[in-house]
Amino acid sequence: MKRNKIVVIVGPTSSGKSDLAVLVAKRFRGEVVSADSRQVYKGMDIGSGKITRKEMKGVRHHLLGVASPKSTFTVVKYKKLAEKAIADILKRKRLPIICGGTGFYIDSLLYDWHMPKVAANKSLRDRLNRKSGIELFKMLSGLDPERAKNIDRHNKVRLVRALEIVITTGAPVPKTELFNKKESLYEFLKIGIKVQDKVLKEKIKIRLGKRLKEGLIKEVEKLHRQGLSWNKLDNFGLEYRYISRYLRGLVTKEDAISTIEKENWHYAKRQMTWFRRDKNTIWINSPEKAKSLVKLFVRRHDVESNTLN
Repeated sequence: MKRNKIVVIVGPTSSGKSDLAVLVAKRFRGEVVSADSRQVYKGMDIGSGKITRKEMKGVRHHLLGVASPKSTFTVVKYKKLAEKAIADILKRKRLPIICGGTGFYIDSLLYDWHMPKVAANKSLRDRLNRKSGIELFKMLSGLDPERAKNIDRHNKVRLVRALEIVITTGAPVPKTELFNKKESLYEFLKIGIKVQDKVLKEKIKIRLGKRLKEGLIKEVEKLHRQGLSWNKLDNFGLEYRYISRYLRGLVTKEDAISTIEKENWHYAKRQMTWFRRDKNTIWINSPEKAKSLVKLFVRRHDVESNTLN
């Protein structure tokens, strides 16, 4: 059975994924499906680096601001919504472009990983919540090392949920071969953006400065006023964690900014550790190379169709 074609663009934070996705979408009549675990939330715009209307340049984007930050958004929910968005885009004869930095979301969609439906276990959660984040991460690393590679080790909510799944099922997630292209529901081209460490560090610094000027601190204040607890903001990590700590008087503004910059770099390295494991990814260092790859991909075995040419 012929599989539908999709393009996937991955890369570390601040590497320019969103700009590249828009460029490809403009050239090949595409639409973008976001794959970011924080951009799915409403009101979390500046801190999550959500693309603006102006930056979209008329390209339609999906799965931005689709959930309340007070709720818990899971990989299962993401997969369901992403599949629905892709089907909608294909129905209108456009090219779906998955773009984001949350590797677990992307690969669960791409390789059709089936996440176990594990109900909340209050007694287990209570026991786990009595442990520190360090203890939880150590437990997860032993029980499910693959999941531990792509999780925020400071986020107790996610650590507890990951442990709840593996303890309840007695097996790591997923249990199938991780990057088996034959398991995919789609014929895909997966492009990775390669950036030199020195350049990426500078991009991270510049982007953080831009977010602060755009009103990052006011955004965190607003989210708290709207009922988001300090603990919840802390669990969102990176900008939200350290700006919330600054607003509580736990750290100075200078220390918060310095820590965010450092933690974003560490996060970028964790992202690359995850992305590099998938040998189906083609790494590029220029937009022109990406456009060339997509051009060959959409035309291959599609001579009878001119919809994407």
